[in-house]
Amino acid sequence: MVVRTFAVAVVGRVAAVTSAAAQQPISARQCFWSHQVNSFAAQGDRLVNLRVGVKDYFQLELMGPCPDVDWTQKIALVSRGGSTICSGLDAEIVTPSPIGPQKCPVKSVRKLTPTEVAALPKGAKP
Repeated sequence: MVVRTFAVAVVGRVAAVTSAAAQQPISARQCFWSHQVNSFAAQGDRLVNLRVGVKDYFQLELMGPCPDVDWTQKIALVSRGGSTICSGLDAEIVTPSPIGPQKCPVKSVRKLTPTEVAALPKGAKP
């Protein structure tokens, strides 16, 4: 596990991907490299916004409520399909808790437009 100085940990595992989405070019699917994540901010317990690189922002929708994600100061982003994250199947969020790490599967991943980033509520912009 690689721990980033911005309180984001990135973990990569190699897995075979056979979906139709895997056949699309990375740029068409609005993917990002897990090692380029700089910071995060939770928007409630089901949305996590990521700052990727200098100017890109992505929003991860979680499959269900993720305990403690909305107040924790660090998370781990686990990449399941290599180091590129393009869909919910590619990642999960891990949050620390008093009873141990809580794994939160990602339902969907989407790149935010500049207008959407500007409209994020206070505290939800990484």
